Amino acid sequence: MVSLDKSILAHMDVKGQRFEIVVDPDLAYMYKTGKKKELNNILVVEEVFENFKKGERHKSADLQKAFATTDIFEIAKIIFEKGELQLTTDQKRKMTEEKRKQIIAAIAREAIDPRTQAPIPVLRLENALEQVRVSIDPFKSAESQVEDVVAVLRPILPIKFERVRIAVRIPAEHASRTYGTLKMYNMIKEEWAAGGAFICIVEIPAGMQGEFFDKVNKACAGQAETKILPKF
Repeated sequence: MVSLDKSILAHMDVKGQRFEIVVDPDLAYMYKTGKKKELNNILVVEEVFENFKKGERHKSADLQKAFATTDIFEIAKIIFEKGELQLTTDQKRKMTEEKRKQIIAAIAREAIDPRTQAPIPVLRLENALEQVRVSIDPFKSAESQVEDVVAVLRPILPIKFERVRIAVRIPAEHASRTYGTLKMYNMIKEEWAAGGAFICIVEIPAGMQGEFFDKVNKACAGQAETKILPKF
């Protein structure tokens, strides 16, 4: 276990009161980012403080009132979920970079360039993001930050969010195997033809077209018949 002088704090304010726990920086980072599922060995001190530096501990009554429990591990879960973790500079940089990549991937998956109607390559998005100033919160979900990032990028990179509908016909000999792949997407209509062929209409984000065609053709040895339907 890490020593106290190398530990960090996770904290949360509840009704004007501050609740602090002392944690291992590396294990706490892993737990916060989902790489560690259990709290074992994360708590350096199994107590909840009002002010750790002053050695001021909370009474059981305070914990019960704020968290409806006095169990240190249950309280720690709540603080990790709803409170703040005092990251080291390197940890914050890593988390921010990971979140940045997730945001870029989300935009690449969902959006197109309205001038070409084609998906926007990840590298192009990365280069554009290097040219602008945008604040990325390492603790917020990538999806919740996409809109703000896109607003900053649009002046230098046209971006449009659009969905497309694709009609698909799979020959009978490949239908059963390819059906599992197609079920990964939003099938808004499906039917089995008399000869055993499978026919469906899939609705996907426009930026996912390349991925969709690759997966479907791989599943049916390139025998799929596809057609992008007119805008609805």
